[in-house]
This record gives sequence, structure tokens and C-alpha cells, in this order.
Amino acid sequence: MTSFESDYNNGAHPFVLRQLIETNNSNSSSYGSDIWSEQARQKIRKACQTPDADIYFLVGGTQTNATVIDGVLTGYEGVIAVESGHINVHESGAVEAFGHKVITIPAHNGKMTAEDLRAFHNRFYADSSYEHMVIPGIVYITMPTELGTIYNASEIEAIYNLCQEYEIPLYIDGARLGYGLMSEKCDFDLPWLAHHCDVFYIGGTKQGALCGEAVVFPRNNAPRHFFNIIKQHGALMAKSRLAGVQFDALFTDNLYFDLSKHAINKAMQLRQLFSEANIPIKESPTNQQFVTLSHQQMEYLKSKILFETWEPVDETHSLCRFVTSWATTDEDMNLLSEALKQL
Repeated sequence: MTSFESDYNNGAHPFVLRQLIETNNSNSSSYGSDIWSEQARQKIRKACQTPDADIYFLVGGTQTNATVIDGVLTGYEGVIAVESGHINVHESGAVEAFGHKVITIPAHNGKMTAEDLRAFHNRFYADSSYEHMVIPGIVYITMPTELGTIYNASEIEAIYNLCQEYEIPLYIDGARLGYGLMSEKCDFDLPWLAHHCDVFYIGGTKQGALCGEAVVFPRNNAPRHFFNIIKQHGALMAKSRLAGVQFDALFTDNLYFDLSKHAINKAMQLRQLFSEANIPIKESPTNQQFVTLSHQQMEYLKSKILFETWEPVDETHSLCRFVTSWATTDEDMNLLSEALKQL
């Protein structure tokens, strides 16, 4: 069946696979010291315009979030995120399993606002007994958000400025970063983002790689002994070449951004198909699209197309998620179009 279930339900882009095959019989060092990992680091530094960046390759998104947050925080500190934030909802409490409370503030269409962040800090430090509480030690946002929305430059800048004022780092979860950057609604690029946060990661798993995420500390500002922290969290690959080769391929000839743009183009086609079928669709400029389907419509479409049911809207309707990716084809779109015509 045609699947719009997620953006990691395919293997890897053919060029990435080809590079893995062509390098397969070459010997290499391990744990991040292989030549392909170093080539990938240099290409990412160039793409980010951060020549002094510390870059580490981890296995997946949950391991990355838990490792980075635990590596930055001390034992008595927590992480601020919006209520709908990925680390708060969809990671099985991984951050909290390592001893750090996720401190939530309101979400606005998936996004954090500087105003809410300031209000939280004002309330927190107005309490004379705040030293008995979990101290906020890092701010976490996702780009794009869990609802497919994106921050504009002024929103991120305002949050980052507050983080600098409060002397806590800003961490940006970039599992789908390319899909956000290549959206027509995005008003900044990768170098700009790299200079407006303290740590972020570039997602590979959802953007053309078999697996792997690239963590970037843009100003040579990785926590002390971060290598050991990665290993302690079970996120260090002995065969580091697996990630190194893939990111070396993704950052060759603009492939990472080309694949991201492809997914955005398909998502806009998908929006048009649902609009033509008179099915309500939420505003999203990225590859995640959310539509409201009646349960009857859901039952029929699920016999033809794979997608996710997100949450109930009322007794007879649910919000459903359709996701495009680097691997979405014209045939996929045609099959969806034909299914929608039968509703």
C-alpha cells in the first residue's frame, strides 16, 4: 500500500546506499575517527558556516535528545519545552529517565513564544523558595514543530536573546530540519540558524539516511567529555562510518536540501488534493499535513492508503496526519488522488 505514514518508512536514498556499498570493503577507524565522518564534519561546517563547530554523529533522534540534554544539564536542572514538544509527548520519557524534568509551557500551534518563556522565568524566580525546585537549565524547541509549523527568524531570535539573558542554552531539535528550511515560508537558512542557538542537530533518519543524526555545537562549545556522555547513553556507534558515509553523501552536491525540497513540493500537492476534495486541512508549510476526516472517510482511505490517526476532533471526526518525504513519488500522489475521488 502507498504510505504517507511517516518520513522514515523507506530505506535510504540511492546515492547514500551507493556510497555505503562503494566504501564497504575499505578498512576504517571507529568511534567517529573514520575518514568519512571527518569529511562529513567538514562539509557540515562549511554548510553551516561554522568552522569551529564540534560535530558528533548519533544513532537516532530519541538518543540524541536524551544525550544532548543530559550532557548539558547538571543533576538538579530541567529542560523547558512546550506542552506538545517531542521530548514531552513522543519519547517515552527518555529525558526524564536520565533524571531531568521536562518543564512545560504553553504551545501556540506547536511553537514556543518568547513572551511565555519570559513569563515562566519571571514567575519561577519570583518564588523565594525556587532553590527547592528544578532549575531551568536549557530551552528546547523543534524546527519544524510536531504540527508541521515553523518558526520565523524573529521568533527564534527573540527566544535566543532571552536564553542569552538568562544564561541558559537554546537547543533546536532538527529531526526534520531540512523540511523546515526548504519551506517557502522559512525566512532563514542553515548558517543563520547555526548562529542563533547553542546546539542543534541535523536529522538524517527522516531525510534520506538509513539512520543517524548530526549534533552540532556551533562554537566549539560541546560539553566537556561529550564523547563519554554519548557512549554512556548507548548512542555511540562503533562502526561510525555508517553515519559518516551517509552524511558525507547527504552533504555532497546539495543533496540534503534537494531531497527536502522534493518533500515540500509533494506536500503542497497533497494539500491541493485534499482542498479539491473539500476536506479541512490545517495550516502547515512543511512535509507534515493534518486533515480532519470523518470516521467513514478514515475507514475507506485506510483500505487504500497508510496514514496516522492523530487525535479525535469530535465524536465522528478525527485529525489525521499525512507525511511526504524525499521518497514520495508521483505514483503515490496519483493513488491518493484516486482514493480521494472515491470518498
